[in-house]
Amino acid sequence: MKKFAFLNQFPDSAIVTDKFGNVIFKNNTFKRQFENFTDIKKFSHNMNFDICPLNSENIEIYSPIFHALNSPENFFAYVSYELSPNNILYFYLTAIKKKKYTVIFLTDVTAENELEYYKEQTDILKSKYLKLQEENNDLQKIRQKAQSQAIRIALINKISNIIRESMDISKILNSALHELAIMFGAYKAYYAIHNNSEFQISEIYGNKNSQNIKIKFDENTYKQILSGNISVSRSMIEYIGAQPFKQPVMKIIVPIFHMQKLIGVIVLLSHQKRELTEELEILEAFSSQLGNAIIRAELYQNNIKTVNELKNTLKELKETQIQLINSEKMASLGQLIAGVAHEINTPIASIKSNNSILSKFIPKIEDKEISDMLKDINEIDYEAIQRISNIVTSLKKFVRLDEAELQEADINKELDLTLDLIRHETKNRIDIIKHYGNLPLIKCYPNMLNQVFTNILINACQAIPNKGTIEITTEYKNKKLAVKIKDTGKGIPENELSKIFTAGFTTKSAGIGTGLGLAICSKIIEKHNGEILVNSEVGKGSEFIITIQSE
Repeated sequence: MKKFAFLNQFPDSAIVTDKFGNVIFKNNTFKRQFENFTDIKKFSHNMNFDICPLNSENIEIYSPIFHALNSPENFFAYVSYELSPNNILYFYLTAIKKKKYTVIFLTDVTAENELEYYKEQTDILKSKYLKLQEENNDLQKIRQKAQSQAIRIALINKISNIIRESMDISKILNSALHELAIMFGAYKAYYAIHNNSEFQISEIYGNKNSQNIKIKFDENTYKQILSGNISVSRSMIEYIGAQPFKQPVMKIIVPIFHMQKLIGVIVLLSHQKRELTEELEILEAFSSQLGNAIIRAELYQNNIKTVNELKNTLKELKETQIQLINSEKMASLGQLIAGVAHEINTPIASIKSNNSILSKFIPKIEDKEISDMLKDINEIDYEAIQRISNIVTSLKKFVRLDEAELQEADINKELDLTLDLIRHETKNRIDIIKHYGNLPLIKCYPNMLNQVFTNILINACQAIPNKGTIEITTEYKNKKLAVKIKDTGKGIPENELSKIFTAGFTTKSAGIGTGLGLAICSKIIEKHNGEILVNSEVGKGSEFIITIQSE
């Protein structure tokens, strides 16, 4: 209902029901969030809240939607909604009564729920910490370690958030390396992809000169990596073949696994001297998250690539389909016209011969009145014979299926040929106004261009409901041929202009238009290295502008 359209501005999901409980409006947020919504009862069955009705056999009384619809006053509840077996959402449900309508708002607090859970976990940790502090003041060192641990956890949480929110492998790795370098005071941190027994550095924080090089660790280190253990050592060399350090450096190697498969390692180099205890557990948890994130991001990128490839393939298939349909149509048309021309020429030859013989005998008839009448009839028959012969010749020229190569053609004559063939569409109804320019012979595929002219001119005739005009303008400037066909038809709506050259799109009734005509025209003009544009205004008409580059 239009009077509730303002609810589309609300960020919360909203529905409106009448006094019978029928849903009469859903805002856009509701449609996006509950796209599988079918009816209020099914929707109600997926929703629950904390209520304990006494001695009630009515199952619906356990539903917050039931209370929202039947409450005489405004109603509020904290509810859960089972979107799928493993996906529970939480909302604040607010029902507002407006005369005979009930407006139900659903404010999504799922994220707040999770935040509340983490707050509770943090509160539990704090409570334990305070309890330990009260029991023994000598545990001050433990408190300091806990503070240090909290900082590290915050950093890991920050990295985890980046991992969850991004699908860009480079962004995930760069952010993770940056945060790990801060945590461990590393002057260099990088991620290397595992390939057989070698590793190739793909993302690096610190010294960029080492990027994209292949490295290899000693046998003992490699065995430790394969076992999934984090390697921490004071080393004089980064990897086999590297320049030795001037002084021992703390080297931390974190293996990254996914489904028991080693996919890479994180390497941290630091000048600090300290023991790692709690940090190792954090790194192990981080390693698991990062492995899943890398594989997920790779799958996502591969899916994007596959989708793009499929789109390009589909586009090529559609273009090929259009070309095949057009070729088949023209081949069939050529065969049909050749057969019809042969069938027409045989009787026409006989009629023409009889007409010629009759013209010789008419002067010998003594009755002048009969002679004049037969002479008039014979002349009319002669003109009709010539007209039929011209139409047959025009049809043969139009299809010209033997013209597979570029040929020089007079575009003005080709337009006249097309106008002759569609004369039945324009006769006594549409005035054709020609503004032909002085054109040179143009290299083109004449039969294909005739298709374009025929399609556009017939569309123009069909767009003119009663009587009207079609203006045809040709000009040649700067080695460019321009053909403009303008009609006084009903015009094309602005929202349809961008679709008219798309295969399958048509504004005609079912069974009348296939939606391929203008798509084929577009491909033919592309074959001529040209372009076809359209300007249109509803109620005033349309103008198609064809430009072809001439050598």
